[in-house]
Amino acid sequence: MTATAEIEPGLYDISAELYHSDPVPGGSLSASGAKLLADCPARYAHLLDHPQPFKSAFEFGTAAHTVILGDGPELVVVDADLWNTKEIKAKVAAIREAGGIPLKRAAHQQICDMAEALAADPEASEILTPDSGAAEQSIFWTDGQIWWRSRFDWLRSDLIADYKTTTSVHPDKLSKTVYELKYHIQEHVYRRGAYELGLLPEGASFKFIFQEKQPPYLVQVAELDPVARYAGQRDTHLAAGRYLYGRETGHWPAYSETSTVISLPPYIERQYA
Repeated sequence: MTATAEIEPGLYDISAELYHSDPVPGGSLSASGAKLLADCPARYAHLLDHPQPFKSAFEFGTAAHTVILGDGPELVVVDADLWNTKEIKAKVAAIREAGGIPLKRAAHQQICDMAEALAADPEASEILTPDSGAAEQSIFWTDGQIWWRSRFDWLRSDLIADYKTTTSVHPDKLSKTVYELKYHIQEHVYRRGAYELGLLPEGASFKFIFQEKQPPYLVQVAELDPVARYAGQRDTHLAAGRYLYGRETGHWPAYSETSTVISLPPYIERQYA
């Protein structure tokens, strides 16, 4: 596949750069886009015209994926505690220009330690057993008038796995993280795409593999319950409707287009009841 080739629905082993460039003529909708649309169409439209600028903070997550999944850009250790000299800045820039990820030695060691901790987790390591699946696989499919695209961290014949770094794998914290970062939408979009393309049966497992970024790098494998999955389906449907409306009308509304009345949060109101 190339950026100018005719796209057919299916599974593709392509680079992250080509995937994120959206090779579908006329554009496609991803889980990330659906998350924005479910929240605020105006934010989605703004991002289309103003792509998110590069943030070095994202490199750590990408590097962790590379080590854990065995697929990704080259990781290059830059042996310097400070990256503020002209020489080091030039070296770091050259690594990024070549498509690699520059890392301080401590960060690289941290990622290696995380990989070791994950390998020691029986369930997570079984899911990611080498040769049991394929990393970084991209799919493109249609649903009505919409082209969709997704990129799986790990695709097996019996499940989808998605690796996430996080600050805490405590169940209560993960519940909040899933909702705030709208992972329930991602789960539905990925499941739907795999089912539409015949890659997995409709009830196949979707496993999140969460891992803390600080020692001892705790790991938690998790699935969404039926209510969370229903929420993902409903919010994705909402996002799809807003996407079609915006493309047809050119109008991408904000949270509210009329005057609104603001209430205090329910837990605060109860203090005055």
